[in-house]
Amino acid sequence: MRCVVAFRPSLYLSAAVGLFVAMSGVASAETLQEAMSAAYANNPSLNAARAGTRAVDENVPQALSGYRPTINGQISASVTTTDTRARFNSNWASTYTDTGAVQGQIQIVQPLYMGGRIDNGVKRAESAVKASREQLRNTEQTTLLDTASAYMNVILSGQVLELRRSNVAFLQEQVRAANDRFSVGEGTRTDVSQAQAALAAATSAVSSAQADLLTARANYVKVVGHEPKGLRSPGPITKLLPAKLSAAIDASRTEHPMIRAAIHNADTASYNVEIQEGALLPSFVLQGTVSSAFVGNGSADGSTPERARTLEGSVAAVLSIPIYQGGAEYATVRQAKEELGQAKLQIDVARMSVDAALAQAWSALESARAQIVAAEASVTASRLALEGVVEEQKVGQRTTLDVLNAQSSLIDARLAEVGAQAQFVVASYSVAAAMGRLDRERLGLKVSAYKPEHHYEQVRDKWIGLRTPDGR
Repeated sequence: MRCVVAFRPSLYLSAAVGLFVAMSGVASAETLQEAMSAAYANNPSLNAARAGTRAVDENVPQALSGYRPTINGQISASVTTTDTRARFNSNWASTYTDTGAVQGQIQIVQPLYMGGRIDNGVKRAESAVKASREQLRNTEQTTLLDTASAYMNVILSGQVLELRRSNVAFLQEQVRAANDRFSVGEGTRTDVSQAQAALAAATSAVSSAQADLLTARANYVKVVGHEPKGLRSPGPITKLLPAKLSAAIDASRTEHPMIRAAIHNADTASYNVEIQEGALLPSFVLQGTVSSAFVGNGSADGSTPERARTLEGSVAAVLSIPIYQGGAEYATVRQAKEELGQAKLQIDVARMSVDAALAQAWSALESARAQIVAAEASVTASRLALEGVVEEQKVGQRTTLDVLNAQSSLIDARLAEVGAQAQFVVASYSVAAAMGRLDRERLGLKVSAYKPEHHYEQVRDKWIGLRTPDGR
């Protein structure tokens, strides 16, 4: 008597994928845009970069302070006691004095010309602010790209886990069927062992997939700031991408923040050369001093006053001309010029790095696009092949090993398909980032924009004040 076990293997994979999609569509589902908005607002690395940009802003008021006067006050108090004994014609005479003094002084120094160092110092600080803002933009891009990658890794890991579990369910059915056939004399112990070995390997793969999912979820929390909730598979952002790689490269040359930051850094180095050369030029300052002194004599004998008060004021124009200071200033100028040359070379480095990253991301995008087409065809063919092998096994034309091999091919095809789909999405975001277009505005994120200009405007012209604009 032939024991025939009827089942449809494609139902296991369909049920697994359907379950994952259903889990992704719950009411509390989080879209990729929502995850990016959360990361944009809460990511600690991004917030640290923003704090760094605010710190760089303070270089501008520091440079502007060179135009302003400096005022210093000084107060001193002293007490002097003198006891003198002298001999005149065999007679000793003693003199005792006790004098107290209080002195105060205020000095004002107003720079009038410092060899151009103040002007160039302000320009250097402003250029450094621009470079810092571009570096912040690059950090924002990196954070948003990391979010997209973490988001898709969670989805991919979940899909892989469900596929692995569906494979276990299928192989459990194969083990049961092999045992049934063996018990009625229609199968062999080898068939049972082969099915059991495949089941053991599949069970191990489930454990590995579970670990991968936990890792992906932990990385998601690290980037986004909270646990993933019912993530939905997003599509690629092809609307931000040009049709050709050459167009993408042209756009990156003007839009990518790394290149723009390198250009501003070169400007900063250029102004630094001017500052160091200014040390060789004369400086001219206006200096005013007001001082007051009060002196009291506790042992006045009529020839000296008991108390005296002095008030004195002076104004002086001081011209300083550097002649020779040991040669250090010349070495500093040469050093600044070498740093300028280095900064200019860094522009080329940034351009080449962006070109390489863009070419790599573009290749990954095209590769993923082709892999999806190939994987879909492979899944269709593998599913039909498995169903055919199972039917042939029922009539004794195929062995258990044939079924196991066909199932393994289908699982591999499905894994390749979901992997290519995830890679296609991430690669599209990678291309946008490599072009310098991955930002809040273009993505349409529903989160308040962080504008570094606000802090800059708040502190630029501050003369006094210890508190930061946010009250710290």
